[in-house]
Amino acid sequence: MATADEVLSYWFGDEPDDGRLADQRGALWWSKNATTDAEIRERFGTLVRAAGQGERDAWARTPRGRLALVILMDQFTRNIHRDTPDAFALDDRALTHALDGIETEEDRDLRPIERVFLYMPLEHAEDMAMQECSVAMFQALRDEVPAAHKQPFDVFLDFAIRHRDVIARFSRFPHRNAIIGRQSTAEELAFLEQPGSSF
Repeated sequence: MATADEVLSYWFGDEPDDGRLADQRGALWWSKNATTDAEIRERFGTLVRAAGQGERDAWARTPRGRLALVILMDQFTRNIHRDTPDAFALDDRALTHALDGIETEEDRDLRPIERVFLYMPLEHAEDMAMQECSVAMFQALRDEVPAAHKQPFDVFLDFAIRHRDVIARFSRFPHRNAIIGRQSTAEELAFLEQPGSSF
């Protein structure tokens, strides 16, 4: 099975400039692409299952190992199990690792672009306190990066705010309802008709 370094290499490549990296990897990170989903499933599916069973918890002994765990549980699950309940099955474990990394300040040992993905489980949480924490972390991150790199971090902050606002309004993400078998309210159904209502 792949190592933590191989997970990070796949996700981030080798571009040293965070601004250019965000541009180069945007399609991998944010696009819904069946080919990418299949590649991640083939390369990392067994590893995601192992991590979900606690078999890679030792990775959390280092900041980058913890980051790799979070990517497996919070990002790769969404590729491998897209549009199924299993896409969210490891969210709680990813959130625990993210919060541990923040509490111990291990996040400070990561590059800004890497911290984006350590913080992502907060943004994915259907919990208002976690959403407020998410916005605070992405705001601080945006404020820290050099002016030349702020554009992608402005976008990351905007998405954190948009996620927070959905939870403030509905206490959950309506676009997940059909996937996990929750009944949508009339207000949620109307919201889902709006462009950009799903992430």
